[in-house]
Amino acid sequence: MSSDQLVSVVIPAYNAEVTLDETLRSVRAQTHSTLEIIVVDDGSTDNTRMVADRHAEVDNRVQVVTQDHAGVAAARNRGWSGAQSDLIAFLDADDLWAPTKIELQIQALQAGGRQVGLVYCWFTRIDGQGSVISVRDGAPFEGDVLDRILVGNFVGNGSMALVRRQALIDANGFESGLRANGAEGCEDFLFYCRVAERYHYALVPERLVGYRYLAHNMSSDHPRMLRSWMLVVDEMLARHPDRRDALKIGLRGYAGWIVRDALSTNKLRELPPLLRVLLRRYPSIALKVLLKDVTLTAIVRVRDRLRRLSRGIAKPTKAERDQRFLIGDLD
Repeated sequence: MSSDQLVSVVIPAYNAEVTLDETLRSVRAQTHSTLEIIVVDDGSTDNTRMVADRHAEVDNRVQVVTQDHAGVAAARNRGWSGAQSDLIAFLDADDLWAPTKIELQIQALQAGGRQVGLVYCWFTRIDGQGSVISVRDGAPFEGDVLDRILVGNFVGNGSMALVRRQALIDANGFESGLRANGAEGCEDFLFYCRVAERYHYALVPERLVGYRYLAHNMSSDHPRMLRSWMLVVDEMLARHPDRRDALKIGLRGYAGWIVRDALSTNKLRELPPLLRVLLRRYPSIALKVLLKDVTLTAIVRVRDRLRRLSRGIAKPTKAERDQRFLIGDLD
């Protein structure tokens, strides 16, 4: 693959006027410049379309498609099905790419050969202003990763992957049925599982995505996210009954994480519905979550509060406060 290999970038956008400008700047500044940039305005009621149109006016690689509000899966499918390239990359409208993201993923895809259907990278968590919240390396998994992905979504989010069109076709794209069942949220995870059933993965071991964690993110609705994960488990279990143990380990880990996250963000009212969701289908997992994750989180919070009271809170340095996820510059 050469530097003139076209890559189609699909950006689903719903009421994203606040973040879309910076997101598009990060795409337009890619070192691999042979791009088709498709913004799918998913029935926004704010100025999302206006922001996208401004970029299209100055960059002929940008095109804007509008549809009635149908959810992220439908928006992604609308974008990739009309794309020109055999290589598709997805980016949520509130996330950012480092300048070399696509360039390095193309290199990894080429090195991996035809059996590689998806290339992912690592991410940095950022806030609404683009400042870094946390930095850590991600998973190191490559090749046949089906057993790994069933245990947990190590890819991380919907802005990571560069995918072959044929892998999208074989996976039947993104599943809009999750939204229809009131469980939107794990469309990317289900897609990654479907691709792993047929193709190998490759990895660029660098933090090339800035993933925004915002109060209104889809992932902030914890009960819905848990229901969504359980629907993914149902589909995978139907095709892979021999992998039941891996799927239960994955559900246990995700349920524990989501309960701890709800508690750490003071969403105590979400605890009863979370436990009810689990109790209906997986009472043993619900009991483990209650006994371990809820109890442990409460202990840690009390311990940390006592430490802060006794030692005082160390203020972050100016350098720490000003650290931002870096995107490229536009001419």
